Amino acid sequence: MNREQRLARVFVELADTMVADFDAIDLLHTLTERTVSLLDVDAAGLVMADPRGRLQVLAATSHTARLLELFELQNEEGPCLDCYTSGEQVVNVDLNDAAARWPKFSTASVDAGYQSVHALPLRLRKRTLGAMNLFCSDRSTLTSDDLAVGQAMADVSTIGLLQERNVRRQEVLAEQLHTALNSRILIEQAKGVLAERAGIDVGDAFRRMRAYSRQASRPLNSIATAVIENAIAIEELQKVSEKSPG
Repeated sequence: MNREQRLARVFVELADTMVADFDAIDLLHTLTERTVSLLDVDAAGLVMADPRGRLQVLAATSHTARLLELFELQNEEGPCLDCYTSGEQVVNVDLNDAAARWPKFSTASVDAGYQSVHALPLRLRKRTLGAMNLFCSDRSTLTSDDLAVGQAMADVSTIGLLQERNVRRQEVLAEQLHTALNSRILIEQAKGVLAERAGIDVGDAFRRMRAYSRQASRPLNSIATAVIENAIAIEELQKVSEKSPG
């Protein structure tokens, strides 16, 4: 399958979320995962503003990327923050040359094994909902075509978040993001519970829950609740994850 065919499939997958009661957390994780698979990047993390305008980490392709996103918010510096504030892309930044711009973030990212970074806004017209960081192990440069692809996926996902009958109603977005934030907290708790019970890392725990969620056509927060309450056998989660194409 060539890149154009893969890209077409990804856009269909993202557009498929534009239905009532879609799972916002799953959409954002799909966006980060597909962006990494289509572009020459190694990891991605995504932050979005909650109803009070505070940025929160809602998706990441790895535990390291998630920690870097949290570090960025805690220290109030980094490409995602600049991207969200300006609504513009922050791309092709060599982290070894960014010490003056983001002293703490650039050091932490290099220590984590990344050499360059990019950030794309999640925006609709002049409205910016969040930003997505793309981390690269090498000093890589994204082409204009790469950036167009990444931005298009981010834009489609933003439309998905604003897809209710009246996209201009602020309360609709606030309710969606509030639900997503509550789900994130619940899911993080369930990841820890499952990881401890099954003797696996938290990344594998999340993949098992997500695979089970899709197989059973149940929201992730419902699966997370069941895991915390020990209402789903670990063997059932393992069985579904083994069938998942990954």
